[in-house]
Amino acid sequence: MVDETGTLLAKRRITDDEAGYRVLLELLAEHGDTPDDPIPVAIETSHGLLVAALRSGKRRIYAVNPLSAARYRDRHGVSRKKSDPGDALVLANILRTDMHAHRPLPADSDLARAITVLARAQQDAVWHRQQLVNQVRSLLKTFYPAALDAFQGKQHGLARPEARAVLTAAPTPARAAKLSVTQLQAALRRAGRVRGIDTDARRLREIFHGDYARQPQGVEDAMGHQLAAFIVQLDAACRAADELAEAVEESFRKHPDADILLSFPGLGVQLGARVLAEIGDDRDRFADARARARARARARARALKAYAGSSPITRASGRKKFVGRRFIKNDRLITAGFLWAFAALTSSPGADAHYRRRREAGDWHAQAQRHLFNRLLGQLYHCLQNRQLFDEHHAFTSFSAAPAVAA
Repeated sequence: MVDETGTLLAKRRITDDEAGYRVLLELLAEHGDTPDDPIPVAIETSHGLLVAALRSGKRRIYAVNPLSAARYRDRHGVSRKKSDPGDALVLANILRTDMHAHRPLPADSDLARAITVLARAQQDAVWHRQQLVNQVRSLLKTFYPAALDAFQGKQHGLARPEARAVLTAAPTPARAAKLSVTQLQAALRRAGRVRGIDTDARRLREIFHGDYARQPQGVEDAMGHQLAAFIVQLDAACRAADELAEAVEESFRKHPDADILLSFPGLGVQLGARVLAEIGDDRDRFADARARARARARARARALKAYAGSSPITRASGRKKFVGRRFIKNDRLITAGFLWAFAALTSSPGADAHYRRRREAGDWHAQAQRHLFNRLLGQLYHCLQNRQLFDEHHAFTSFSAAPAVAA
């Protein structure tokens, strides 16, 4: 703890448990910490039990990026020494000298933070499921190409319940060739299939009796055991992704911003939850105290776009000037933004016209998508601030106002 002059007031090592958190709060109280005037705290993480304990009341918590803290460390010495007390002193001095240049953690509601946890977990589960699907596909190429032919072209492919059920019943080509139509029908029913069972069962039997190259029997059996292990993991990953998706939908629909997000073209429940999870519901999160009152809303919108990575960044030095995309951004938000912009092309005439205009101007596909996401994000910020639903005619006035030509 330091005062406004940089004088060290207190130094203490605490444990990472309830007793340690209590010691920290008592230390803060000894030096003037009150509910109405809490002492701000700098820390190198934005989550965890310590952050939860410190976020009570009006306290401002500043999560300082470890790379930024490392750069500040060089201001106090060039020997490159490092210690926990030294790092803590650096963090305290960052707030003392440059608090205006850092943003505190947003004051999001508990529901918004819960949606953040669930939406990120569901996205991670989807990514993990896809990794397992890729592993299964790679293994099938080496010894079981009939399984790839059986489920290629189907939506979700090898992650489909019937694909997993059939591969569980027949993890090797030899066992697949022995399956009867009745057994295949039973496997499809166990997977929840209710239509086209007879036709699909006959199709699968014909494929499994096709002429394919085979591994030696011993090698094939070993790979079958490996495939069975992958299918068990894939089943668990699919269930986890589905259960988390249900939890995300239940929590997201309870949030007061859900109706506004769902009114936008291209945003469904899962994608809308991911966007809300990353931008939060603290409307002062991207406030800029340096902006004039009239321009403050525009400054906040620009800050949000920079945080998402949709707005360009300028690097100018002397006669050189470069305008390009941002590399430091919220990767989860920009990923959701590309999906949002792509889905909006088929559900919003204005978004499609905006994308095509950017493409005609020379933008690549990704550039045009990022530009469209940048515009949609600004519209979303306006609607959230003013509690308005999306209106196609107001959002894309230049396109909706184009005169119609009579044939």
